[in-house]
Amino acid sequence: MAYVKNLFDQNFIQYASYVIRDRAIPEITDGLKPVQRRIIHTLIKNDDGRFTKVANLVGKVMAYHPHGDASIYTALVNLANKDLFIDKQGNFGNMYTGDGASAPRYIECRMRPITKEILNTNPEITQYVETYDSRDVEPVAFKAKLPLVLILGAEGIAVGMSTNILRHNIHEVIDAERKYLRKENFQLYPDFPTGGLIDVSDYQDGLGKIVTRAKMDTSDDKKIVITELPYGSTTESLCDSIEKAAKNGKVKISSINDYTSDKVNIEIKLQRGVYTKDVVDALYAFTECEQTVYCNLLVIKDNMPVQMTCTQVIEHHANQLVGILKDELELEKRALTEKLHLRTLERIFVEERIYKKIETQKTEEGVIKAVKDGFKPFKDELIRDITDEDVDHLLKIPIRRISLYDMNKNRQEVKAINDRIKEINRLLKHLVDYAISWLDGIEAKLDGESTKRRTKITNINTVDVKAVTKRDLSLHYDEKSGYLGTEVSGGEEVMKVTPYDKVLYVRKSGIYSVSEAPKKIFVGPQMRYCGMADKESLSKVLFTIIYREPETQYVYIKRCRVAAFIMNRDYFFAPDGMEVLHVDTRKDFEFTLKYVPKPKMKVLSEKFKAGKYEEKSLKAKGVRLVAKEVQSLEIKE
Repeated sequence: MAYVKNLFDQNFIQYASYVIRDRAIPEITDGLKPVQRRIIHTLIKNDDGRFTKVANLVGKVMAYHPHGDASIYTALVNLANKDLFIDKQGNFGNMYTGDGASAPRYIECRMRPITKEILNTNPEITQYVETYDSRDVEPVAFKAKLPLVLILGAEGIAVGMSTNILRHNIHEVIDAERKYLRKENFQLYPDFPTGGLIDVSDYQDGLGKIVTRAKMDTSDDKKIVITELPYGSTTESLCDSIEKAAKNGKVKISSINDYTSDKVNIEIKLQRGVYTKDVVDALYAFTECEQTVYCNLLVIKDNMPVQMTCTQVIEHHANQLVGILKDELELEKRALTEKLHLRTLERIFVEERIYKKIETQKTEEGVIKAVKDGFKPFKDELIRDITDEDVDHLLKIPIRRISLYDMNKNRQEVKAINDRIKEINRLLKHLVDYAISWLDGIEAKLDGESTKRRTKITNINTVDVKAVTKRDLSLHYDEKSGYLGTEVSGGEEVMKVTPYDKVLYVRKSGIYSVSEAPKKIFVGPQMRYCGMADKESLSKVLFTIIYREPETQYVYIKRCRVAAFIMNRDYFFAPDGMEVLHVDTRKDFEFTLKYVPKPKMKVLSEKFKAGKYEEKSLKAKGVRLVAKEVQSLEIKE
């Protein structure tokens, strides 16, 4: 058993780690999940500038992604609809209506040029590893120059954790990076392609929540037109929620029509005698026109799941941008230095006719030595020592090229290389300024119209559902069956309630409970009391409980109020073991106690007034009325 348990624990940990790191949670370095990274890697590798069938591309991605084609196709469509890395051709679905994309054989896509500018694919900077079948290599994570995790957003559910990162406007993200590099203050808030309104007062830098609303045109008193959707809704789901609310009597409308195409247009017509101002709050309260979205910015950082804020992500990526640009400059400098070295060798090799010295050599070693010896007088002009590989490069120069060698062209090329190296050295000394200029350049390449902010930030006073719900549900109590609820058909109506009202009811036994207005609950015959359980209502109700002690048959009276309670929990007005004879809510009333007849007893009954006894706390013991055995109780109505 111990072996099986250890095996189960080990396998579960491996599975959980795999789901967290390799499926559900994005990597902070490039903001991508593995399937998205493999799609982009495939697009880059197969990019020829032309559109490719999505079905064909999905098949190529399967060489890197050990899962089915359906998951790759869905991820590709979602990534394409982010409108950053992929150009689309064909029907990729409608984000407004929720309609899906066409089959992969009918749609095409290609990589946008901006992809290679944002993602570094150089193997000397970006780490590559073997694929799952060791037939190819793939990036561990692209070195991204922009915080894609904020620009693209992400949702994912792993084992024991989840992430919900809202999308942000790319211009605002770039501006935030710029401000961080300039050591200025910045603040980021979400932006959604469907538009709508959002309240970010509790956003908490990506770890709180937002309230999002549909944008409505309410200029017509008899018609409401929804022109923008709240985050997370489609026109179909929004219309369904409105129809459901109308069916349940929450919203008074006569019809709803969806005319959405490339823009949202949902027309709601109101009932006769109902006006726009009477319906708007109900739409926010009972439909998807208003939603609260909770955020959790969870990413993989250093191979571990880490919760971060938007500010921390910007700081991380600004520093990463500077590091990537530094690596790129140093790599370019090394390549230029090597190129300069070769051009210097070629010039000296031709100009000083060193190639003439190899004519008398009969062995390969002699040729190599003759070339190296020929360069000794010019050692000070060389950037580094000459190697066998350099000699091999020189010996491969064709005779035709030597005879037509253009010294002026060589000097111009050397000058251009030196100028670029000087520029690189200057940039390396001012990396922050270079990073800011890079951000300016990449922002200039973005389509201003398609990337502008669509969601309007505003202050939203959340509609209290209870406040706009009318008390029109009848709460019935059937004495014969003992059932209480809004779905009890027989009996008498106790009061009008809403589904959100809290109701206190007292059973015959003196046990009381509080619950939301019940649909149908058994409370037994002779229910003592039923009323609202909100703080204001209960403060006005004074309960009078008359109970009898079974051992002595003495009767006690207790007057108290219910100040606090736990929902759906049973409480007893009297001490344990007592028999409750009566529960009343009148301020004062008369009642008569009839005593057990005994020899020499002259008084067999006695009248009392409840108003004479003081109010006590709920947990206090009652006051004994008389030290006599009580046979029965009569209440004066």
